[in-house]
Amino acid sequence: MSEDETREMPGQQQPLTGDPFTPPAGGWKRIVGRYRGDRPGPKLICLGGIHGNEPAGVLALVRVFRALKERGIPFCGELLGLAGNLRGLREDVRYVERDMNRMWTPELVARALTPPEIGQAAPGPGSGHQAEWAEVAELHATLREELDGVREEVFLLDLHTSSADGVPFACLGDSLRNRKFARPFPVPVLLGLEEQLDGALLEFMNDHGVVTMGFEGGQHKAAHSIDRHEAGVWIGLEAAGCFPGPVPEQVESSRRLLADARGGLPKVLEILHRHALRPHDGFQMLSGFENFTPVTAGEVLAEDRAGLVRTPVRGRVMLPLYQGKGDDGFFVARRVHKFWLKVSGILRTMRLEALLPILPGVRRDPARAGRLVVNQRVARWYSLQIFHLLGYRKRRVQGDLLIVSRRKHDLQKPDELHFGS
Repeated sequence: MSEDETREMPGQQQPLTGDPFTPPAGGWKRIVGRYRGDRPGPKLICLGGIHGNEPAGVLALVRVFRALKERGIPFCGELLGLAGNLRGLREDVRYVERDMNRMWTPELVARALTPPEIGQAAPGPGSGHQAEWAEVAELHATLREELDGVREEVFLLDLHTSSADGVPFACLGDSLRNRKFARPFPVPVLLGLEEQLDGALLEFMNDHGVVTMGFEGGQHKAAHSIDRHEAGVWIGLEAAGCFPGPVPEQVESSRRLLADARGGLPKVLEILHRHALRPHDGFQMLSGFENFTPVTAGEVLAEDRAGLVRTPVRGRVMLPLYQGKGDDGFFVARRVHKFWLKVSGILRTMRLEALLPILPGVRRDPARAGRLVVNQRVARWYSLQIFHLLGYRKRRVQGDLLIVSRRKHDLQKPDELHFGS
């Protein structure tokens, strides 16, 4: 495509000249834009750039706000666009000193909100100023101002790209409210990714009662990643219920764009394996892998200082790491059949998770609601799928104990958001 050609975007014609990743006019700002309808309704927050080398989401939001304002589309509720790691975006790095999307535990947020004493470093490990602490504090202040006391349904669409290219897909914390929001998106939906990670923003927001979904658009600097994110925002607006009248043609063209990209891939998959990285592992992913590349058990995917890295399970490789920074070398996922999703929905609607503690070796954690402690020596014959069906996807091992937890607000939203730390 020459610099003078025009790229057809979902719902608008926009000439692109030069680099499509040029920063927005006025530079990177926390609030990318805001659009309110003339009647009350849901609030959709779209966040781009929580990793600074992932600007596509922010640039897509600029396009959507321009189209909404120019076309006067009937609208209810509000669309709010936010940028995450502003310094990372300015420097075009994933993060400056710490991954901002691993800092959203209640404990770390509380530390970020505690200002350092005069002459002391910012909170957190290490020495010197850590830029992401300030970014977390500022983004949290914006979210609290926007959401504290809100009674309407609130949705968060977190826009990401990756170092490998491939088909766009959604990442979902496994609650029924999240599933309902993701249903209109014609892309594969990945369950269990958030539950493998600690400190992700989506989990923090979900725990406060917000409906959440991550959306992976493609490779960091591929122009089609901006197109796909724009399509994702239009579909997100429709899924949230922001269009009171006929569905705008932007939504239909966006569905076609994403459906064509998906091809024949399964609709829902779940994470089976995560290859976590440690400092100084010297991890190097072998070339040629994209999101959804099929792999067999025992296949060599990478190398590190210890030798060849093989996948222990068969499935599809997800988020293979081809950049210097990151804590995850790759994930492997497999298809989830619709039958089990329907069974899961029925069991949760009946609230049968309340019966789990009657199983031998299973007890509730008295210190934390929604968490079970499983003695693996007693309950080793239980399949993890039993817990998955009832929403207990996050798991951590402590000796002989398996700690499993489920999402808050699985079935219904809170009466009012209380957005403290």
